Amino acid sequence: MSKETKETRPESKPEDPETHSNMDLTGEAIENLAVNDHDNDNDNDDVVSDASVTETDLSLSASQSEQNLEDDQSLQPPPPPPTRISGEESSDLVTEQQLQNANATEPGPRVRKRRRRKRFFTEINANPAFSRNRRTSVGKEVDSEALIAMSVGFPVNSLTEEEIEANVVLILGGKEQANYIVVRNHIIALWRSNVSNWLTRDHALESIRLEHKALVDTAYSFLLEHGYINFGLAPVIKEAKLRSFDGVEPPNVVVVGAGLAGLVAARQLLSMGFRVLVLEGRDRPGGRVKTRKMKGGDGIEAMADVGGSVLTGINGNPLGVLARQLGLPLHKVRDICPLYLPSGELVDVGVDSKIEASFNKLLDRVCKLRQSMIEEIKSVDVPLGEALETFRMVYGVAEEPQERMLLDWHLANLEYANATLLGNLSMAYWDQDDPYEMGGDHCFIPGGNEIFVHALAENLPVFYGNTVESIRYGSNGVLVYAGAKEFYCDMVLCTVPLGVLKKGAIGFHPELPEKKKEAIQRLGYGLLNKVAMLFPYNFWGEQIDTFGRLTEDSSTRGEFFLFYSYSSVSGGPLLVALVAGEAAERFETVSPTESVKRVLQILRGIYHPKGIVVPDPVQALCSRWGQDKFSYGSYSYVGVGSSGDDYDILAESVGDGRVFFAGEATNRQYPATMHGAFLSGMREAANILRVARRRASISASNPDHIDKGEEEEEDEEENSCLDQLYETPDLTFRNFSVLFTPNSDEPESMSLLRVSIQMEKPESSVWLYGLVTRKQALELSEMEGDELRNEHLRDKLGLRLVERKSLSQEGESMISSLKAARLNRQIFD
Repeated sequence: MSKETKETRPESKPEDPETHSNMDLTGEAIENLAVNDHDNDNDNDDVVSDASVTETDLSLSASQSEQNLEDDQSLQPPPPPPTRISGEESSDLVTEQQLQNANATEPGPRVRKRRRRKRFFTEINANPAFSRNRRTSVGKEVDSEALIAMSVGFPVNSLTEEEIEANVVLILGGKEQANYIVVRNHIIALWRSNVSNWLTRDHALESIRLEHKALVDTAYSFLLEHGYINFGLAPVIKEAKLRSFDGVEPPNVVVVGAGLAGLVAARQLLSMGFRVLVLEGRDRPGGRVKTRKMKGGDGIEAMADVGGSVLTGINGNPLGVLARQLGLPLHKVRDICPLYLPSGELVDVGVDSKIEASFNKLLDRVCKLRQSMIEEIKSVDVPLGEALETFRMVYGVAEEPQERMLLDWHLANLEYANATLLGNLSMAYWDQDDPYEMGGDHCFIPGGNEIFVHALAENLPVFYGNTVESIRYGSNGVLVYAGAKEFYCDMVLCTVPLGVLKKGAIGFHPELPEKKKEAIQRLGYGLLNKVAMLFPYNFWGEQIDTFGRLTEDSSTRGEFFLFYSYSSVSGGPLLVALVAGEAAERFETVSPTESVKRVLQILRGIYHPKGIVVPDPVQALCSRWGQDKFSYGSYSYVGVGSSGDDYDILAESVGDGRVFFAGEATNRQYPATMHGAFLSGMREAANILRVARRRASISASNPDHIDKGEEEEEDEEENSCLDQLYETPDLTFRNFSVLFTPNSDEPESMSLLRVSIQMEKPESSVWLYGLVTRKQALELSEMEGDELRNEHLRDKLGLRLVERKSLSQEGESMISSLKAARLNRQIFD
């Protein structure tokens, strides 16, 4: 969720309104509280600083289905290139000659700065979870290494839950923990100083006394396996392989979804030694991060991020690490954001400051009310929008038309931040993630975020066009079904968006625990849409990255209320209009042509009175996130009756460590963000490693295998599985047995051939294996004698039979498919 930050000057705070344990939080009760607060308030309390705010694009909007609008000859004004858009004519066509007479410099009073920060108001000190993790107001000085660790997400003087679960210290609290934290922070800072190098254990130890070597080993292992150091896309890091399964066959994992979470997890798991397969329903990687190349005549082109687009806070952000490793420049989103009235005039600075201060004051009062709610009646929640409107009416805020338009703009910005109407947001917990906010500037990546996506997806085993429909899991493993295909694995990582889980598009057998299903329903999943337009030239100026416009109708306050200029980073004159709140839902019912015409009408209303010509775009596209069957929306929010706990529940694995979950909606600290998705993938890779090691440890300590070496034990287990498969072969003749590809009668489909080779001792024999087509197997069955068959395999087919452990990867995949088919019938049905 993206939100703004307000800044207040010191003021005399009124006493909190009286609260009672049996408080009724209906609209009437809220109003009563507001009246009490108003009676005790001082008029001067409404005065706050001029610090202003606006919003950046935090949309972790899932790979949305966007429409690339087709060429239409009716939209070809003579000098500008034609607009590529579906549908009907645009209006108000203008020429380059008109432009030459226009003044492109923005006249009028100075614009105010709106800081692109997330937090609207202070977190609740009464909530222990907030106080415990709060990192923005440390009561003592900390050194630079601690500050770096804090930016990554570590608390100042305590351990994270992950560290506690990993038993990094024997006793919580005390000297050992304090020393561990110093060592941990040092290692993080050491790697962050040069993220393109692989930090070795020895290098981490160089500046720490030898007596703390055990702590260095512990901290280094934890940070490495949990993806806090030595991660990313630097060449030396991509080539590194960890030895996580020495002497043990590595488990195989299917990752469902090739968005940021899935790609990061797959890359991390592969580096740990797992066997990994990624299934993606789309024909591209990236999920809700999508960059489109837009083109026009005369070589005009630009890269448009129609999904997640802004790095929201660069300090500690793992995407910032990737940018450094790839040598990508970062463009800071500039703070100047002028607001325009429907007439095209700039909003009066004084009125703007007054309403922004009143808006922040309303949020303060809601914060006070919700603190009372949490302290007194923890189980009750009301919509944020209802509380804000009640306080607005009680205090008489924004009663003049222009003031109301300004307030509506701030409310639209808040709906954009959360991808939903204010009436859907939990007043108590809508901003529960604020204490974890990434610090630093908000930035664009020149060329779009697909640079990250393609770099992460490079050389990964991603199978596109495979839409997963169901997942069956049990004590013996997992079956993943995508169309007619079956994939057997030890563990599966599900990274699909919350919208897909809400729709029930993937069936789980057994069903997910009731607790998880309830969390899926409680959490909200909202909608943000965009119109991206490539123009023949930049008519709005190079000095700003954002500007906003007001509307007289409150019901349309989110309709194209904020514009992003990508001219400085996209390669061309690209402008993106945002649609939030109720308008975002209505937007998907309107044709793309009508939407683009409406945007042009708004832009011309702003710029034509200034003598600035607004041409038709040479290409335009409209997103349709809600209609995308791979996302059904944009990003998550905390709905009424929900809380941050639901993110944690969604992140929990099921099936005794068989099915894992990642994605922005599983990240309590950083939901609705690209880095939140990234970090969730890292988190689950570490969880999968932990479970795999636990299983390996249990297997190694099994009394039935105590006298056997690991390799021998492995071979016996594999051979036992194969023996069971060959108990009922599809074809057998003399010493030859054949298993056909399940569910296929194609002559060229593959078959697994097994041949018994007699040894010198009559009672002993070995099995050799090879892959042949179904047609070749049938031809072998018609030959006379095994000697002729072996000769045919060797001389005609060029096939060399091998032992089980020497089978190719294709052979291993064949065995997995056969196991999956048998397990489906014997175990899961």
